Amino acid sequence: MDEQQRAAEGTAKRRKVLGNAWVDKSAAGKNAFNADFLDLISRYAWGEIWTRPHFDDRTRRVLVIGTMLALGHWDEFRMHVRAALTEGGFTPDDIKEILLQQAIYCGVPAANHATKEAGAIIKELGLAI
Repeated sequence: MDEQQRAAEGTAKRRKVLGNAWVDKSAAGKNAFNADFLDLISRYAWGEIWTRPHFDDRTRRVLVIGTMLALGHWDEFRMHVRAALTEGGFTPDDIKEILLQQAIYCGVPAANHATKEAGAIIKELGLAI
């Protein structure tokens, strides 16, 4: 697969996982400074890793949400929780189970903060808690 095809497949996967609105917003913010970075994540994060056949998108979402919690990357955490709920068929209970699992392995303070962040997204989306 050439780099142009990898970028196209990555963009398609990114749209499927995060939703068109999110990707369109990101693309609208593209400029000379961040264009190379956006190309990099389209080709490699999305076109190389997210398109691998071994894990399905649901499993990858669980891994990413848990990893973002563990690392304390709250912008990415919120983005992936929102996408899981709106694009990925996840329920608030699915998110809750990820957070409970991570509380044991990543620590209660991180999971406590994640619970607040995810709860705000769930409330914003008008989903039952």
